[in-house]
Amino acid sequence: MRQSLCRHNEAGYTLVALLALMTILALFAAAAAPSLKQQERREREKETIFRGEEVAEAIRLYYSFQVTKGRTGDAALPASIDELLEGVSVGTRKVQLLRGSAARDPLSEFSEWHLVRPRSNELADFQRAVMLFAQNMRPPTNDPQLKLVELVMAPPVLPIGGGMPSGTLSSSADDIQGPFIGVNSKNKTNSVLYYYGIDHPDGWIFTPLFR
Repeated sequence: MRQSLCRHNEAGYTLVALLALMTILALFAAAAAPSLKQQERREREKETIFRGEEVAEAIRLYYSFQVTKGRTGDAALPASIDELLEGVSVGTRKVQLLRGSAARDPLSEFSEWHLVRPRSNELADFQRAVMLFAQNMRPPTNDPQLKLVELVMAPPVLPIGGGMPSGTLSSSADDIQGPFIGVNSKNKTNSVLYYYGIDHPDGWIFTPLFR
């Protein structure tokens, strides 16, 4: 009877210890969940920036190829992401400018990027944000051909003052057709990362004008 009672008590202690361990593990899991979610968001934002920069570089290359053919200004810019994916013809060969995976925005359920048009309000807002981030100085464009496109395509500089723009930047309509000078995400939530001091992905414009 004593042995049976001891075994019963040991089983009871084991059950209590197991319940205590499960409670501790549950608390740890609950505490770690926000951190894991934030880390996942951070990685998606990093991928968004990486892909966006790829699109910006593809636009730069596309413009350069068009300039060699005698086109300038709006006529030298792509009118769709498909043109970047298709690439350009150099002699008898086709040069790829953009890989397929970069044509999708990771923060918008991998949907298409929002196209940023030349001289749009959102481009002007982004230019102001970049200059504020760079302490009122506009980062120079080193590409000789893009120095021309800067003068032709960039919006006028807005007055410097106050803080960094916040909230959703002014956007141009998605249904507007024509050339584009950059792309941005359609995701309007606050971000974990900052891009040129901007904390909302729909304000991150990836363009060869500002690199």
